[in-house]
Amino acid sequence: MSLPQSVELCDVGPRDGFQFEDQFIPTDRKVDTITALADAGLPRIQVASFVHPKWVPQMKDAEAVCERLPERDDVTYAGLALNQRGLERAREAGLSQVDLSIATHDQHSRDNANRTVGEAVAQAEDMVRYAHEHELDVQMGFQTVFGYRAPGDTPLGQVVDMSRHFADLGVESLSLADSTGLAHPRMIKDRVRAVQDAIGDTPLVLHLHDTRGLGLANVYAALQCGVRRFDTSLAGMGGCPFIDGATGNIATEDTVYLLDGLGIETDVDRDVVGRASARVESVLGKEFPGKLHRLLQRAEGSEAEISAE
Repeated sequence: MSLPQSVELCDVGPRDGFQFEDQFIPTDRKVDTITALADAGLPRIQVASFVHPKWVPQMKDAEAVCERLPERDDVTYAGLALNQRGLERAREAGLSQVDLSIATHDQHSRDNANRTVGEAVAQAEDMVRYAHEHELDVQMGFQTVFGYRAPGDTPLGQVVDMSRHFADLGVESLSLADSTGLAHPRMIKDRVRAVQDAIGDTPLVLHLHDTRGLGLANVYAALQCGVRRFDTSLAGMGGCPFIDGATGNIATEDTVYLLDGLGIETDVDRDVVGRASARVESVLGKEFPGKLHRLLQRAEGSEAEISAE
């Protein structure tokens, strides 16, 4: 199968990346980062998670972040909601898209949300209906699609049935998350194709973590299946506070470099993203897994030295 001519990326760093940090990131710094991502050409940005600050203190300023977002006609700002109250907060904050997320592995659902997958589906159904009543677009996200404790231990049939069900409810898109980074290219192809057969024209998004270094290989496998939307995170930030060992998402600038090399359009300036990544690293005083932004720093540092001479 030929590769897509264009791909749409959603940078989830301001949510998935920042929520993982112990050091509180000031609201202005979060907004500056989101603004830089918008300036870089990201068409979608996940800006916050509407969760209780007791569990995710980094997101206690979600409404304040949304209030200060730059007005852009070319960017969709989305927020993550895990329950009805979070959904209401996202609507009240003025967002046009809400991202919902539930487990597909029964043990993960019990460990993470203290409910069965069936109970999580029922709650999500009510949330989708509420969102549609209030004219919100909904991306329905499924966690641990490619495994929780071991590769492939999430039943594929359950994933397919859930995907078909929410596609029939009219969600804007469906997101399959490799929350634990257990996926490999063959599994990506098998599971993506099975879900595609079930959901028809509903857009499919992949949310990939690079825990075992296969993130970009998995992107390429998904491209071969015709997937045209991916979640990425500046500098490769991210993880999951509720999954031991879960590391960052695929880095936005590294993914754009791959897609550029394949001749696939993204309209994203990877150098602008790279500079935003470098600023985040500087503020937090740590290195993230992404690679391209550090190469950019070295190159610009060398140019500065030459100019000084």
